[in-house]
Amino acid sequence: MGREFLDVFEQWADSYDESIGGQNREYKEVFLGYDQILDSVTARSKGHVVEFGVGTGNLTIKLLNAGLIVTGIEPSAPMRGIAETKLGLNVKILDGDFLCFPEIINVDTIVSTYAFHHLTDVEKEEAIAKYGKMLSKGGRIVFADTMFESVEDYKNAIVKAREEGFHNLAKDLETEYYTTIPILKTILEKNGFSARFSRCNDFVWLMEGEKQ
Repeated sequence: MGREFLDVFEQWADSYDESIGGQNREYKEVFLGYDQILDSVTARSKGHVVEFGVGTGNLTIKLLNAGLIVTGIEPSAPMRGIAETKLGLNVKILDGDFLCFPEIINVDTIVSTYAFHHLTDVEKEEAIAKYGKMLSKGGRIVFADTMFESVEDYKNAIVKAREEGFHNLAKDLETEYYTTIPILKTILEKNGFSARFSRCNDFVWLMEGEKQ
């Protein structure tokens, strides 16, 4: 359920904010427009927001500044520590992941950025089914993550990364559970959500699901 990649993020915690700032050449395109992507997720959120994969708290800060109530979920202790230092007592950050987390009530929006790909497609469907039960009509899922329009596009991205000498990026694309928009659209609609996707950069799309 994504925790198999936890060691990577615990090692990455101290340098994560540098990576999203463009200092890491291999991931520069992945994080292109990062601040605007977080703004887009924030603008589509309302009420009580549950954020999965808080990381170092960058999206959380924007959600709080927008006047939203936030409950954070983060499985990495080092990441939680950095986020808690940034956020102080302004938000509760719980130990958990997309599938295993404490009971949370009265949820209006579920958000995540750069994390949903840690789940297999089967786990993604299990997670969205859970969220469908948590949200009332009009409730929203707003995720920004790397995804592809087709399997062919996904394979081409791996080839391009190798050709550019971005071997860490290529390995990442091959190792984690990146999926396609048609699969995600089917999962959302099967679980009672409308589905809308908008491109943020060459890798990241914004996925919006509204409970019908």
